[in-house]
Amino acid sequence: MDETVLYDYRRSSASYRLRIALNLAGIDYRKVTIDLTKAEQRSPAHLARNPQGLVPVLEIDGRVFTQSLAILDYLDQTRELGLLPKDPAARAHVQALAQSIAVDIHPVCNLRVAQHATKLSDGAEGMPGDWMRHFIRPGLQAFETLLGNFDQAPYCTGDKPGLADICLLPQLYNAHRWEVKISDLPRILAVEAACADHPAFTAAHPDLEQQA
Repeated sequence: MDETVLYDYRRSSASYRLRIALNLAGIDYRKVTIDLTKAEQRSPAHLARNPQGLVPVLEIDGRVFTQSLAILDYLDQTRELGLLPKDPAARAHVQALAQSIAVDIHPVCNLRVAQHATKLSDGAEGMPGDWMRHFIRPGLQAFETLLGNFDQAPYCTGDKPGLADICLLPQLYNAHRWEVKISDLPRILAVEAACADHPAFTAAHPDLEQQA
């Protein structure tokens, strides 16, 4: 059987998502660190894997995959993770919830975007933290409101981890890192607590990755 390899950076939200999903699927994999702070994502070797120069890249089942949401969909379909409901309308609503983070918050808080914003501001005081907080706080407030349409029992959309949880937890890691206020978001805090007790999430945590 072909070895599963994850090209990963521990603080990358997209990579964090895949670590959670691989853990949920019980897939053994080898991590190869691509250090974004050292621009290793722009090395010829990594650009050969992903011309976008991004992480994660996943080698699995004899194929190479990029883009975390696409990879999560592949894992969901091939490993039957149940990340999304079967009903088309319910599926679309859960996808919208997850994408409110993965498509709307995450891209503008990507490391390269924040670095470029800091550069354009001539290194203004408070950057890039002010940039991060400007987007993360209102995005999570909207997510909190959207969660009101679902039953947290105890995860975002039910009694087992799904796509929304996989997208939320990495964003919460960033929220804590950049001192974003979330103490007034009780639904999110309840989901965070539930995920903190799940081994697939705890084993994927960036701080644990640092200690490994």
